[in-house]
Amino acid sequence: MSSVHPVQTTPRATTPLYAAGFVTAFGAHSIAAGAGAQSENIGLSLLNLGLLLAVYDLAEVFLKPVFGALSDRIGPKPVIVGGLLAFAVFSLLGFWAADPGLLFLTRLGQGAAAAAFSPAASATVARLADGKDTGRYFGRYGSWKSLGYVIGPLLGAGLIHFGGFALLFATLSVLGLVTAAWVAVSLPRFEAVPRTRYTIVDLVRQVTERGFLVPTMVLAASTGALGAAIGFLPALATRHGLDPIAGTAAVSLLAIASATTQPWVGKQRDVQGIRDAVGMKAGLLLIAAGIGAAAVAPSGITVFIAALLVGVGVGMTTPLAFAHLAESTPQERMGRTMGSAEVGRELGDAGGPLIVGSLATLAGLPLGLGALAVLIIAASRPRLSKNSPRSN
Repeated sequence: MSSVHPVQTTPRATTPLYAAGFVTAFGAHSIAAGAGAQSENIGLSLLNLGLLLAVYDLAEVFLKPVFGALSDRIGPKPVIVGGLLAFAVFSLLGFWAADPGLLFLTRLGQGAAAAAFSPAASATVARLADGKDTGRYFGRYGSWKSLGYVIGPLLGAGLIHFGGFALLFATLSVLGLVTAAWVAVSLPRFEAVPRTRYTIVDLVRQVTERGFLVPTMVLAASTGALGAAIGFLPALATRHGLDPIAGTAAVSLLAIASATTQPWVGKQRDVQGIRDAVGMKAGLLLIAAGIGAAAVAPSGITVFIAALLVGVGVGMTTPLAFAHLAESTPQERMGRTMGSAEVGRELGDAGGPLIVGSLATLAGLPLGLGALAVLIIAASRPRLSKNSPRSN
């Protein structure tokens, strides 16, 4: 899609957006690995621990479409900067968090703030691409976001270990503040695109179009597999004789594979070496193969094979899905579309581990992983419309 007011794209403009993507992913997952170990010290029951881990994502699910639509109305830059500043303020509140109630409020505020700047940043990436090299831009953006998803639990656990929740939240506050300043200084301001009036019928039709539903389902499936792999591959490794360091190494392999694949796939898309429909399906099938291998033949070796296949698969699906959404969406509703698509991603992030964990509790981890692999294969079946860009 061609922008109304083209803006010259430079690394100075795009790099702070990549940093914002890292912040939202790091903020979501940073508390996950260390919260369980510290739960008794701050009086968290298992139920409260689950709520603490979930509230960040729940805030994003409900608010991302709202803030995405706001970025369409007033322009994305003030929404990104305001969201990052709010993230820094709520994170600073957590510095003094000594009871579950205050921690809950901190995480709720962080999630609401991330719901503001995350879809606005995705929409800005689309507008900076301006219909050219869209895959390359989303490849780099997704690479940094994937690093945040995977590094978050590891780095968060380390910060909590050395300085408790105070050090973690202080780090998040500084990170949010620095990124906000960086965006404010370096990112050009996009004016709001004149909007077309939409009816409820129009909105329903837009979110049920194949050009929206299929990429969003792909994002949900791949992110669900990513969340499950990060959580359960280390557990599978220890059950088959590997030490915890090996489990961490498997997660690191997944992160490296995803982070390095996304920019390459995005670039290949732009030179038409990879088509959206074919690439997204291939990525999901790679993910399903990795998860399925861990389910059917669990061992120390298949843990690393699964990590590699899932990482490459996520690296294929993510930039292709977001680039397809960007090129098939009018700019006056880019923010709302990106916000709605990221809701699907958040639901997958929560649903994947929940499906595996629930079935594993009933019948063992292989069954849980196998069921997830089957669902991912099912998600690869729907096809893009023949009229969608780069659908063949």
